[in-house]
Amino acid sequence: MVAETTTLQELLGERLIKTVEKHAGTYFCVAPDDLLETLEVLRDKHDYKFFSECVGADYSTWTHERDLSGRFEVVYNLLSLSTGNRVFVKTSVSDGESIPSAIPVFQGAEYPEKEIGDMYGIIFTGNELKPGERFMLPDDWVGFPLRKEYPLGGEDVLFDLGTKGPAVEDKSIPHAGESFEGKTGTEEVSGR
Repeated sequence: MVAETTTLQELLGERLIKTVEKHAGTYFCVAPDDLLETLEVLRDKHDYKFFSECVGADYSTWTHERDLSGRFEVVYNLLSLSTGNRVFVKTSVSDGESIPSAIPVFQGAEYPEKEIGDMYGIIFTGNELKPGERFMLPDDWVGFPLRKEYPLGGEDVLFDLGTKGPAVEDKSIPHAGESFEGKTGTEEVSGR
């Protein structure tokens, strides 16, 4: 894969901010403005024709070294059907900035981008959610649940017959292997 990575770096040229080899994968970091052209080059000139997925991440509370500086990262996972190799294309934006939709290059990007938009609030130009519209969540949902500032638990679950189930904290029972108030592995929790 090292020879192929060098070839791809030459093909992508100045579009690349950084190339990272980690976790048995090659990550090409690009600016949002260079995303579509990068995906096209990988698809047309090097046979990465299979769009596997794209995923989002919120790094607002991350304190370690990062590949890109924006708060949110979106990673596109591409597969070459001829070689079986995968590459990942990463881009990042901050709050209020947008990423061009990858639909013109890979039509399969439509739903994953809508999911990322619904859960993180990232805007994909050309694949935006309409105002007041949600993709995965109810239309009256407030906020973006995969952002780091979104609270965990504490909301009753509404069932289909109009009844409500317990909130997360109503049913939390400590057991070995889980961390409740720093008691993981203690005799009080695990019996050890």
